[in-house]
Amino acid sequence: FTKKKRACIYARRKRRRFWVHPINTRREEHGEFYRLIQELKMYHERFRGYFRMSVSEFENLLQQLAPSLTKEQTHYRKPIDPEQRLAVCLRFLSTGDSYRTIASSFRLGVSTVASIVRETCDALWHCLRDEHLPVPTEEMWRSTARRFHERWNFPNCLGAMDGKRISIQATANSGSLYFNYKGTFSVVLLALVDADYRFLMVDVGSYGSNSDGGIFANSGLGKALRDGTLNVPPPSELPGAPELGKVNHVIVADEAFPLKPYLLRPYPGRRLPTDKRVFNYRLSRARRISENVFGILSQRFRVFQRTLQVQPSVVDKVVKAACVLCNYLRPKGEDQNHATEDDRDCEQPLQGFEHCRGQRASVEAQNVRELYKEYFNSPAGEVA
Repeated sequence: FTKKKRACIYARRKRRRFWVHPINTRREEHGEFYRLIQELKMYHERFRGYFRMSVSEFENLLQQLAPSLTKEQTHYRKPIDPEQRLAVCLRFLSTGDSYRTIASSFRLGVSTVASIVRETCDALWHCLRDEHLPVPTEEMWRSTARRFHERWNFPNCLGAMDGKRISIQATANSGSLYFNYKGTFSVVLLALVDADYRFLMVDVGSYGSNSDGGIFANSGLGKALRDGTLNVPPPSELPGAPELGKVNHVIVADEAFPLKPYLLRPYPGRRLPTDKRVFNYRLSRARRISENVFGILSQRFRVFQRTLQVQPSVVDKVVKAACVLCNYLRPKGEDQNHATEDDRDCEQPLQGFEHCRGQRASVEAQNVRELYKEYFNSPAGEVA
């Protein structure tokens, strides 16, 4: 055998020196969960900075997740209680620290931390999604459209859509599937958000090499919109403009997406006439909400400011858990009138569209965009 093969055989045969490492046996005396976190509960601002949520939000979340995180008692070792499991997962999301770093501070095994993060993210998604990220009903769509008109002066709008690339480590034998135009490896989070910085629908796990438009076309959201199975309200008149007739409810997006009867994108080209520039400005004003939501997500959960050193399947679980947690931590509807600190830090400036690329669109889609252009250039559609 070569030296390398002998080393591999020796590594496979090498036995573990400890069943539980001596450092980890003193977890309850010196572990971060039993020392620091218990003290933080007495100082709410410090607790919020540590977990990115208040003590009451943490305790309410624990109450919902406890049945899913409770492990069976065995004769071999004491199971890790649900509160500590939730603390480990939230610490990973809020900092993006490596499993090894978190394992050292909590005095747990690295593989134990990995399984806790994976299982807790799964539990977060399955326990919270029905309440905080449900499939929209017609009444929910109408409420979203009303809020977009009230807050951003864009009527009949069902939401703003955009894609965010989540950086990951290069995956073995994946070729260029995850390699994106920015020169990094990533998976894509495609999200539809409402006027109050809440996720309405998410699609996670597409290859980073794919375009946002292509991901949307193959997503469940895109297929449901094409098939008319998403409970979208029927066309209705724009406020103060009955002469335009009934107009489709639409989603607003940037130039990376195609123009559809239910999906508005800006006019492409340079030196646009005033009426088209007004439309592009109003569209940008509404669709930037999706960019702001991604900023809030990254600001609250710093794991997205780093390259995730986990497998793509685990990345999907982490992203979905973070999205549903963002909704859990935000009030609904009219309670959102005042921007939070995360909102102010993450709002993006309005962007121009002088370099938009054109895409072929149906006559129906172009007519819908023309109706909105006429409305925004009329007295009824002016910003108050």
